[in-house]
Amino acid sequence: PAEAKFPTDLAGAVAKIQAAEGTAGLYKGLTPLWGRQIPYTMVKFAAFERVVEFFYSNVFTAGRDNYGKSTQLGITFLSGYVAGVFCAVVSHPADTIVSKLNQNSEGGISAIVKEMGMWNLATKGLGTRIFMIGTLTGLQWWIYDTFKVAV
Repeated sequence: PAEAKFPTDLAGAVAKIQAAEGTAGLYKGLTPLWGRQIPYTMVKFAAFERVVEFFYSNVFTAGRDNYGKSTQLGITFLSGYVAGVFCAVVSHPADTIVSKLNQNSEGGISAIVKEMGMWNLATKGLGTRIFMIGTLTGLQWWIYDTFKVAV
């Protein structure tokens, strides 16, 4: 027999999850999601500010106002990219857990950690994540600064 499709409406989806996993099934990914998102966001802002300071103190030492807007925006993008690398490294293990929970939640977080091991949680797929998050974070900061310059 064909596998039953998952409901596409909210009420049907909630009912199916509650029937299969209980109310806790609605929240099974919340802890690792917070474990990913909170450190990610903290690092995103803190690292960006430190990297900008580093570039203007050690690489572009003539003073921020002595560089054109395009150079400043380039520094913003590069600083955002570097901050994104830190974000990716910090959040990758929890992001992997969230992905694995969505694939198959049997055994929960501890089973995933035991199955994969901490090294694989921290490194498997990290290069791709660094490229993606670095680029995304760099673009976010670049768009933000471009808007600030325009307004």
